[in-house]
Amino acid sequence: MKDGLLHLEDYLHFLRIERQLANNTLVSYKKDLTEYLKSILETQQLHKLDVVERQHILVHLRKLKEEGKSARTIARHISSIRSFHQFLLREKVTSKDPTIHLELPQLEQKLPNFLSVDELNNLLSSINLSKPQGVRDLAMFEIMYASGMRISECLSLNLEDLHLTMGFVRVFGKGGKERIIPLGGAAIRACTQYIEEARPKLLKSSERTDAIFVNQRGKRLTRQGIWKLLNKHALNAGIQKDITPHVLRHTFATHLIENGADLRAVQEMLGHADIATTQIYTHVSKTRLKEVYKQFHPRA
Repeated sequence: MKDGLLHLEDYLHFLRIERQLANNTLVSYKKDLTEYLKSILETQQLHKLDVVERQHILVHLRKLKEEGKSARTIARHISSIRSFHQFLLREKVTSKDPTIHLELPQLEQKLPNFLSVDELNNLLSSINLSKPQGVRDLAMFEIMYASGMRISECLSLNLEDLHLTMGFVRVFGKGGKERIIPLGGAAIRACTQYIEEARPKLLKSSERTDAIFVNQRGKRLTRQGIWKLLNKHALNAGIQKDITPHVLRHTFATHLIENGADLRAVQEMLGHADIATTQIYTHVSKTRLKEVYKQFHPRA
């Protein structure tokens, strides 16, 4: 197991340096592959990685299925294992790749949740702007909807990343990749009011920070903090759906596609490496059109 973990560390180093994968992705790889190595080297008592065959991997995958893991989770495990063995082969740690004929499970396509235009407007208009926290929340949700940025990207925004007079925000996505996203008038106005009026009140006499979005103690907001705030405002707006910060990202992309935006442009703004990931929003748009047709066409 010790040798296996050493090879795993080498692989994770390769992903971090060469592929420049995000920390969250690296954590997922490490978790999946540690579990896999324990299965083949300890449970199945194989002495080294070069003797692993396809059937050994299938034993591990069957165990995952018996534990109630979803097809999507098992597919992720297969992807991690395949990539790991390809690395071992390239590095001449092993002489063969046992994952060559490994098939991915059939995945049910799950369409992302998003808000309608009315729901989004209700959410934003329900925010009480009489307090600095409300001004902050409006600016935060406006910029997330205007740019489609991930929650982690929003949390890491610094003052130098926001260029309101020029109308854009600079975002550092997965692997530290930079992208420039334009902002609309509503987001610019909300952010201007927040930075000029509300943010100084939240900072008070606390230590200086470059973070754009801060809590009542003047510290950078956390993921859990944004999650709670969004749910509170959604409840006030009477929205019954399960709302997460990622729903604003889905809403951004869906509304753009519904209004005829170019798929490549949406891909670039979302920071997707593969356009196939962005294409899910065309399915959302088509599903939405069918719902509208059924609801309003007299002979539907």
